[in-house]
Amino acid sequence: MREITYAEAFAEALREILRADKRVCVIGGYFFGLSPRRALISQLRKQFPARFFDPPIAEAGYCGLAVGAAMAGLRPIVDIGTGSFFFQAFPQVLNEAANTYYMTGGQTKVPAVFHMLHGIRGGGAAQHSHSPQAMLWNTPGLEIMLPASPRDVKGLLKTAVLSDNPTVFVDHAKLFEVRGEVPDGDYAIPFGQAEVKRSGKDVTVVATSLMVVRALEAAEELAKKGIEVEVVDPRTLVPLDKKTILASVAKTGRLVVVDECHRSCGVASELVAIVAEEGFDALKAPVKRVTTLDVPVPFSRPMEAYIEPSREKIITAVLEVVK
Repeated sequence: MREITYAEAFAEALREILRADKRVCVIGGYFFGLSPRRALISQLRKQFPARFFDPPIAEAGYCGLAVGAAMAGLRPIVDIGTGSFFFQAFPQVLNEAANTYYMTGGQTKVPAVFHMLHGIRGGGAAQHSHSPQAMLWNTPGLEIMLPASPRDVKGLLKTAVLSDNPTVFVDHAKLFEVRGEVPDGDYAIPFGQAEVKRSGKDVTVVATSLMVVRALEAAEELAKKGIEVEVVDPRTLVPLDKKTILASVAKTGRLVVVDECHRSCGVASELVAIVAEEGFDALKAPVKRVTTLDVPVPFSRPMEAYIEPSREKIITAVLEVVK
């Protein structure tokens, strides 16, 4: 099986989607920001010039445009940019797109995909480093995907575009150069299917997005100490595959959850709550969360490193639950 980067798999999926379905259009389309990988999108713009639209810097406006276009029969993919900009689009995405199907009794659908780059990217500071996926998870009506590998980003994006529900694509700039195996040909990965990225018997680490990569790095180091870590990637928050997570906790008896949202009311908090309610009898030790601290993200790189989840912090948390 061939090995390509996350960015290449993303661009390949987008090319195949645009070729296969004329209803798909792209609003924004700077998915890779200012990174060198933006050249991949430039190629698509040349190949499908009539399908890319460049809006003004007005997130509420162009997300509202996408919602209306989806209601009218198109399937827009909207690039909002950094996750911090998503706040400007909350009225259209959370209050319109998420509620339309319910409020119309199923008569009107909003098959749109909203893409954002979340998390601490390096010097983004307080207004370019948010991870708002926990807030979005608190909004019924949205599907949420968080791919962490080349294979997953291609397969999940294919599913997102085919879905009749509004989907938020939670992405991370530090994943662009991650390499991995990707099948040849067309394929899709269903939402609501977590994946065990590494098997182990001593402790379960549930991680999302970039934290999956860091959890796997930590597991590699811990294996040298004789500790076998099982890494579970939910891949989607909505729908959530609770069965796989609970089965892993039942197997290991210990849980560490790693996520880049802030600690309070974050994704990690909800995952821990689910295990406490539905899998408490399997736990042999208190659970641990490894998250971003509850402070605005600083511009300073050393301070940034102090507040963010890291491989070292994951290792420390695992050692605490297995001692």
